[in-house]
Amino acid sequence: MADTRLIQSRYRLLDVIGRGGMGEVWRARDESLGRHVAVKCLKPMGPQHDQSFTRILRERFRREARVAAALQHRGVTVVHDFGEYDGVLYLVMELLDGRNLSQLLEDNEQHPLPVPEIVDIAEQVADALGYTHQQGIVHRDLKPANIMRLTDGTVKICDFGIARLGHDIGFTSRLTGTGIAMGTPHYMSPEQISGGNVDHRSDLYSLGCVLYEIATGVPPFDLDDAWAVLVGHRDTQPEPLRTHRAELPGFFDRVVLELLAKTPEERPADAGDLRQRIAVGRTGEQQHLPPAGHAQPSGQVRLAPPVPVLRPGRQPLGPGPRLPSWTRGMTVGHRASGATHLGLAPPDHSAGLTGEWTTGTDLRALTGGVPLARPERPTPSPELLSTLANRHSAGLNLGRLGHWEEAGEVHRAVAAEREHALGPDHPDTLSSRFEVAFTLSRTGRAADALREFDRVAQGRERTMGPDHPETLAARQEAAYVLGQLGRHFEAHQVYAAVLASRERSMGPDHPDTLRCRHNLAFNLSRLGRLEDSFRMARDVAHARSRLLGASHPDTLVTLYEVAYTLGQLGRWSDALQTYQQVARARATTLGADHPDTLSARYEVGISLGRLGRSAEALELYRALVDDRTRVVGPADPETLRARHGLGVNLGRLARWEEALAESRDVCEIRERILGPDHPDTLVSRREVAVGLGWLGRWADALTVYRTVAEARERVLGADHPDALASRNDEAHCLEQLGRGTEAVELYRKVAALRQQRGVEPH
Repeated sequence: MADTRLIQSRYRLLDVIGRGGMGEVWRARDESLGRHVAVKCLKPMGPQHDQSFTRILRERFRREARVAAALQHRGVTVVHDFGEYDGVLYLVMELLDGRNLSQLLEDNEQHPLPVPEIVDIAEQVADALGYTHQQGIVHRDLKPANIMRLTDGTVKICDFGIARLGHDIGFTSRLTGTGIAMGTPHYMSPEQISGGNVDHRSDLYSLGCVLYEIATGVPPFDLDDAWAVLVGHRDTQPEPLRTHRAELPGFFDRVVLELLAKTPEERPADAGDLRQRIAVGRTGEQQHLPPAGHAQPSGQVRLAPPVPVLRPGRQPLGPGPRLPSWTRGMTVGHRASGATHLGLAPPDHSAGLTGEWTTGTDLRALTGGVPLARPERPTPSPELLSTLANRHSAGLNLGRLGHWEEAGEVHRAVAAEREHALGPDHPDTLSSRFEVAFTLSRTGRAADALREFDRVAQGRERTMGPDHPETLAARQEAAYVLGQLGRHFEAHQVYAAVLASRERSMGPDHPDTLRCRHNLAFNLSRLGRLEDSFRMARDVAHARSRLLGASHPDTLVTLYEVAYTLGQLGRWSDALQTYQQVARARATTLGADHPDTLSARYEVGISLGRLGRSAEALELYRALVDDRTRVVGPADPETLRARHGLGVNLGRLARWEEALAESRDVCEIRERILGPDHPDTLVSRREVAVGLGWLGRWADALTVYRTVAEARERVLGADHPDALASRNDEAHCLEQLGRGTEAVELYRKVAALRQQRGVEPH
């Protein structure tokens, strides 16, 4: 944004006071009230994010901004206003006069703060967290850069809404390609790292990391790589603080180590409990503390003189658990510094978890297994990693353009090079493997896609845990492919397991949870459990409408599924009304020519035909064919589908010559474009046979019916429902030709195959 730009005719941006990974903070003047404020502007979503993701981000921002604005406590930054201007989301906050804890450490060359300041900061932050946790709000990204010490000594926590928004971006965007949970590695709780359930006790762990750092000068696990830091949080006990700084009070050492317990149950019950422990300890050891400098006349925070600090993980730690040897020699990960003003910079996920992963050791060590001895993997050059990241992005862009074959070739090549450079279970390698699987599923190679998604899910489970969002994403895609393969019972089992994990770790209203419930509802209908499918889809539609709005594309996708299930239940009047509602809303929000709008119109035509309103359906399909032809061309599969609907309704109106001509033309184009055995081609060929039969040309119809039946048996199997339906058509045709004996024999054969299929295990 340019200097002195005026937002919403009210906030005049004056100068930048902070920048980071999610945007920038400006000092601004509120022209309406005549006061200075801070305006945080989020980076606009670029072309790398699809429209659906951008819409979700915008909705999440508005909700989280409302949450932040509702927080009223002296220890929480006040949010005055929020909105969107020229595509940029912004948050208006009080302008704070002070330094964040990261800056205070940097001012003193990373040496720790004075003891009374540390204890006072701990007590004030505990008080603020106690308030926010009572409101049901978890910060999720507490770190030194998000805690401000004002010139009057007040301590304030910043970025509640933005931290939660970043959490949701990390969990909902498939384009991050890394799978790491939201949070800065040096301050993440073990449950965040594992992708487990995160509640208020995760904030207490992060506070423990912050207090450890301001008391000793370094975080509890100050190792050379972000991955090693994460493993330290999960698997290694931190060194007592007084090992590094003897003058720290004993009670403070104990409190911080309790905060850093590996499981939430071992930590203080809540922030109120923590504050009480600090107060009791402070009273008990008051004689050891110099007077607290809560409000110093100079307005400056006093810093302790330089203290030599033993950096955990660098020097011998004495007896106790140690990080595995394979964590040595890794590259430097992200840690707090004064450069990240106002907590704006979350970890850089663009190159994966670490950017450089030098180990080739078996990662079963992360989950309690025994590491296998392997030669160390050479450190890949930054240039190679950057090149591979750019090629990965190019593959994503090819996919967005629908060039799935080319995208697959790019992702396969990048996956092979990443595996060689980084290892098979590195998040970046698995990200490329995920995209390979995705392209396979979009090019009709469902069995190959399933194997690849399973491989990715197993790798992510080893390195990130079974409940991590990225692990669940791979399993959910595997379930989708199982559905493509017609293995709907197995798909149901996977969807149900993923849904249970998502509800446990993310909550019932998280966008990914609702997406999984939507998919489960879809799969239930394919299992024939139509009432269950209808109820679940209806509930998801209500939840999405409540959270995202009645016209949000995700809400409409689920309403579309509700309409489909209503049709399967024979409730065509209800289905028609729902499809019409979806079509109107999509025309308004997406545009009249959007593919989703046109798809809803097609289904309106189906419903009209089912209700016997074929004349209306015919007019709808004529208009739809014109629109499809204009938008995507005459030979596009969707244009041909609309023409097929046109032919069907011509037949229903007994205009069989016209219907036959339409069906033959569509069949010929489909055969040329899609192939003779494509399901759409066979549907058109069957419609040709139907027209021939109604015109009394039963011998010609028999030939066509047999052609369809043989193709379906060849492609789908003799006992597939579509193949059996084609043999039934053939038997009916034999009856019409007076060949009753052959017809009866064929009917018996079909009945036997149906009975056999009915008793097969699913």
